[in-house]
Amino acid sequence: MITLTESAVQELKALLEKKGASEESGLRLGVERGGCAGFQYTMQVSEKTEGDKAIEQDGARIFLAADSLEHLRGAQIDYSHDLANSGFKVVNPNATRSCGCGTSFEAKKEGLEPGHDPSLNSTNCC
Repeated sequence: MITLTESAVQELKALLEKKGASEESGLRLGVERGGCAGFQYTMQVSEKTEGDKAIEQDGARIFLAADSLEHLRGAQIDYSHDLANSGFKVVNPNATRSCGCGTSFEAKKEGLEPGHDPSLNSTNCC
């Protein structure tokens, strides 16, 4: 199950209102190959598409792309107000490691312990 922090709920509601999105819209979250760590997150305001899993929490809707569910199980969506890097962030238990900017990750491999890659830091990222 995916959860949202209170900050993510409030920011998502504000974003949908600002964009004048329909009542059927939400944040569509997916995973695709790419980024500096192997996989990257995709996010867009959209309506649910066929096969998406819909999650609603405190009036905020997230749509999870069907082909991304295995990479997103148990994740938490947060909203960061950092000066240099504010936005929606995915805290993902399925990631072995993430790049410094938090937009890409390496997926855990069954039976392997995560390692540390010093090349994946905020100075050498995306």
